[in-house]
Amino acid sequence: RWLVHRNELLELLNDYHTSVMGETAHVQRAKEFVRQHEDCFHSELLPGHVTGSAWVVSPNRDKVLMLHHKKQDQWFQPGGHADRDSDIRRVALRETHEETGIAPEDIKLLSDRVFDVDIHTIPASHHGPRHVHFDIRFLLEIDDSIPVPGNDESHDILWVPLHQAASYNNNLSTHRMVEKTRRLRNPVQVVKSL
Repeated sequence: RWLVHRNELLELLNDYHTSVMGETAHVQRAKEFVRQHEDCFHSELLPGHVTGSAWVVSPNRDKVLMLHHKKQDQWFQPGGHADRDSDIRRVALRETHEETGIAPEDIKLLSDRVFDVDIHTIPASHHGPRHVHFDIRFLLEIDDSIPVPGNDESHDILWVPLHQAASYNNNLSTHRMVEKTRRLRNPVQVVKSL
């Protein structure tokens, strides 16, 4: 079972092409990690594990949804641990629903394809040792006019103007996703909801 689902993730990564040099290295490292670790979706796996997240845009693509994460005390896009779920697309959708409090039917997956791949280190804390997240990201859309209740994992959650996203999180991956969003010229056909 794990081999089949790892193969599905490897297919997603093999089909994903990026022109960003640093991200290309992330994709190669992620593929190697998934090949080497049968239990890559287990959050207990150290030194790292696969996570799923979402870059959530408004319908006109001028805002992104960001949340202030309590554990890390930083602004991030929705996302989190796979919790042994090997369908990483489903993980991104589930985490978006859980962290925003928005109903699954109001969360749209804009493409079956990977939107971004990032590898980042989570510092040691009372929650656990230092480890690495191999983060697979998908592009989602939510209507920015509906309320965003959030949940207890977030201090705050809000729609951020696209041009201000890097002032909330200045990581290279945020800059990269902002640039990708700017290049989205036409709305993408909705594939499915959670």
